[in-house]
Amino acid sequence: MILYLYFARRFLWMLVAVTSAFLIVLVLIDMVEQSRKFARTEAGFSDIVELTLLNAPDSLYRILPLIVIFAAIALFLSLARTSELVATRAAGRSALWVLLSPVSVAIVAGLLAIAVLNPLVAATTKRYETLAARFTHGTASLLSVSSEGLWLRQGGDEGQTVIRAEGSNLDATKLVGVSFFSFDPEGRPARRIEAQSAELRDGAWLLKKAKLWPLKNTDNPERDAQIWPSFGVPSDLTPDRIRNSFGTPRSIPIWELPAFIARLDKAGFSARAHRVWLQMELAKPFLFVAMVLLGAAFTMRPARFGHTGVMVLMAVISGFALYFIRNFAQILGENGQIPVLIAAWAPPVAAISLALALILHLEDG
Repeated sequence: MILYLYFARRFLWMLVAVTSAFLIVLVLIDMVEQSRKFARTEAGFSDIVELTLLNAPDSLYRILPLIVIFAAIALFLSLARTSELVATRAAGRSALWVLLSPVSVAIVAGLLAIAVLNPLVAATTKRYETLAARFTHGTASLLSVSSEGLWLRQGGDEGQTVIRAEGSNLDATKLVGVSFFSFDPEGRPARRIEAQSAELRDGAWLLKKAKLWPLKNTDNPERDAQIWPSFGVPSDLTPDRIRNSFGTPRSIPIWELPAFIARLDKAGFSARAHRVWLQMELAKPFLFVAMVLLGAAFTMRPARFGHTGVMVLMAVISGFALYFIRNFAQILGENGQIPVLIAAWAPPVAAISLALALILHLEDG
């Protein structure tokens, strides 16, 4: 048990050290990128620093699997140089027994990433997207989905307009059961419109079977209401702006994803990308285990065997290959080319199987 805890502690410290090094590098690089991205906006230096710190957790979270394999490589190289692996084998412990410690740490790290880091990254990412949209477009998120339906917001010289719809198509350019609530520049209600449907055209919403209630300069809005078979409402929205304002699946905490997916389905949106993201998050501990096993498969050899550089290079290439295949499977899953479960679970499970086979062949064969 003491030896088991010793290996676990060594791997944990390696994981913390590699993570800290990557975090420092990412913050420095991202600060330069944020300065370039918002150079022509009103964002000051303090805003750039805030945007950098808000974006850093997401950047780090994306490369956690690569951090795990680098930490595993560093651990096994250190143990090989000090001959601790040789001594462990001489004491009658197999290579698979040695792997129990780092694999256990990898599983715990994966669970903590899901339970703690995921909500933290979701909160910082959502805040970052809000600030970025404000500096880029002068307004925060334009779209949200709730249990009451779909909500949009648009602005103009005449004030703000809030749009609520019972349902929509996949990109929110065609709405049904629509309500438009317009406000003047001072924030006072100006008019209300109820329509059977609305379609976003170039620079305007085209409403069908609309009823308009004026809310300004009238003491009886119902008396002054007008019914139109079709009606146009000017709009500065575009399909691209609506899609961008919707945000990314990683901006939603994993605990809220199932309910959010249900609301998307009810509103008529495709929730496939969110389903893929949810399953990939649940598979993250297995991905961490796969990275540890891949690192071990190439670097557990005693240092006296030589070719250490080549084996390290092969371990790194294998880790990047698994990372690339996982991201590629995510894209295929989001596009509907392969089932969601296969996109999320097949790469880590296949990598674990292959790495175990290689370890058994090289170490215990």
